[in-house]
Amino acid sequence: MLFRLLADATAAVHLAFVGYVVVGGFLAWRWPRTLWLHLLAFGWGFGTVLIGFDCPLTYLEDWARRRAGQQGLPPSGFIDHYLTGVIYPDSALTLVRALVAVTVLVSWAGFAWRLRDSRTPARR
Repeated sequence: MLFRLLADATAAVHLAFVGYVVVGGFLAWRWPRTLWLHLLAFGWGFGTVLIGFDCPLTYLEDWARRRAGQQGLPPSGFIDHYLTGVIYPDSALTLVRALVAVTVLVSWAGFAWRLRDSRTPARR
């Protein structure tokens, strides 16, 4: 029972992390000091998807599910198991990745715009 709870909690944290990778730049508009955290999260997320870094959350969930007597995650990992083919079709993977990248870039551009505006003296 404890391992199943650990696995489920890890999956929830992992989903929240993926969500933060996508929209965390917009949160930095409100809380600018969190931008560095978003940069780190995006770098890690980018690395796991495109370069193939092993994600410790995927490993922890897989381990806990197996200890709970459940089937572990497939070798393709968390995103392929919970999102690809479930939230969006397999055929849209490239489009979804591009939309995520555009969303992150827009959030960073907006952050820079807001930062520039906050440092520009008001015109009279």
